[in-house]
Amino acid sequence: MSPTTTEVLAFPNIKAIISDNGTAEVVVAGNSRVVPAGETLQDLRDNALALVVAEAKTLQRPVRVRIEDPEGHGELIVHPDGNVESVSYETRPARRRTAAPASTHAASTPEVIDAAPAPTPVVKPEAAQPRVDRQPWPPLPTETALAADVAPAADEAPQQAVAADAPVTRRSLKETSFLVSTPVLEPATQGWRGALTRLGFRMDPSAEELSEREDIRTVSQHWPGPRTIAVVNRKGGANKTPTVVMLSAILARYSGAATVAWDNNESQGTLGWRTEKGAHDRSVLELIDSSAELLSPSTNAAEIAKFVHHQTADKFDVLRSDENDEGDHEVTAEEVDIAHQVLTRYYRLVIMDSGNTARAANWRRMIDHTNQLVVPVTAIEDRAEAARLTLQTLESRGGHDAGLARNAVVIVSESTDAKRSMTGDALKRAKAEAQRIADGFEPFVRAVVRIPYDPALVNGPIRYEALQPATQRAWLAAAAAVAKGF
Repeated sequence: MSPTTTEVLAFPNIKAIISDNGTAEVVVAGNSRVVPAGETLQDLRDNALALVVAEAKTLQRPVRVRIEDPEGHGELIVHPDGNVESVSYETRPARRRTAAPASTHAASTPEVIDAAPAPTPVVKPEAAQPRVDRQPWPPLPTETALAADVAPAADEAPQQAVAADAPVTRRSLKETSFLVSTPVLEPATQGWRGALTRLGFRMDPSAEELSEREDIRTVSQHWPGPRTIAVVNRKGGANKTPTVVMLSAILARYSGAATVAWDNNESQGTLGWRTEKGAHDRSVLELIDSSAELLSPSTNAAEIAKFVHHQTADKFDVLRSDENDEGDHEVTAEEVDIAHQVLTRYYRLVIMDSGNTARAANWRRMIDHTNQLVVPVTAIEDRAEAARLTLQTLESRGGHDAGLARNAVVIVSESTDAKRSMTGDALKRAKAEAQRIADGFEPFVRAVVRIPYDPALVNGPIRYEALQPATQRAWLAAAAAVAKGF
């Protein structure tokens, strides 16, 4: 027994939409399907109904479909056997059709046909329930109506007669293309939407998944010419080294661009301690000493591996600072220039760790080479104040330095102090403090990103895969914010 009209489910949500430009789509549960083109509006209607009938056959039951076209809108019941019931249909107010351009000869002299429209039968409703007439989707207006709409007025006829003798013009083929520029939306892969997709029910991704895809697209770009990122804060313990490692790992993983993390510390830096060591002990000093060879046109690109330490899991290289306790050499501004020239020959992305002295020569010359400034800060007052003073110092210098400060990305990490013992109200206060500091920086820089606490960032070598999913997602958003400044 077939269900009555009122018993037909409104699930899934189905819409058939025909536009004025001669295109149409059928949307089933949010997923759009393009309707094959037709020569007339009725052809598009028939093609759209064919897709809806196919959906009804798949579900093995009648379905409801909302319809919209240039003539009106309403609702239909479509059965698997192809029968169509019109529940409602309201026509839009008639609009006068404009005549075709004068350059088209046939359109300038339309043929007028006098014919009366067929009378509309009156259907009497049944007593038990409202009767729904079985009828096709309302057809196009008759040729008579169309002809009457476009028939020229008496005072327009002489002008159209003159236009009819004008030469026919054609558009240039350069003005069009058959290529589809809009990318196809891939189905959901995460959450319950992803689970339904894997079961065969194609679902669109959620807003959260779309946001993650956009961040991945941003960090996957390749830019013309190398880019240098400087990670700075005049206070130690502000999370500079973990920030350098995480930005390097994400940008290298997703973009596939050759990426190097450079420890530009005026004293012995910690980047080498928090990353994987290669099969040698060379540092930036050995690279500077060998710069003439490395910059030679005859040198093979693989020779840089003698001086950097490759991170086998996260796919970036590390240039360590000098770790010789007996040495007292301080890298000069000229040596920063040499090292930067070498690295930008072999790498697309250079991410520089820094010391705590903004007056040091190597610190100031690092800023001269920087394209994007990143200021990490843990959610502790003195670290936040040091970050503010760092930005203030750069802003006071004007020019390139001030531009970097205004375009900076501030990354606020939740405090690690006594975090393991924090529960309940103490944990809420820590998160509130991180938000307060983030809000304080927001009016003065381009972007502020918060990072949740993660024990994998506290001690030892840092690995991207060791982070919790929420931390990985937060660092991806941070890397995307940085990449937008390129």
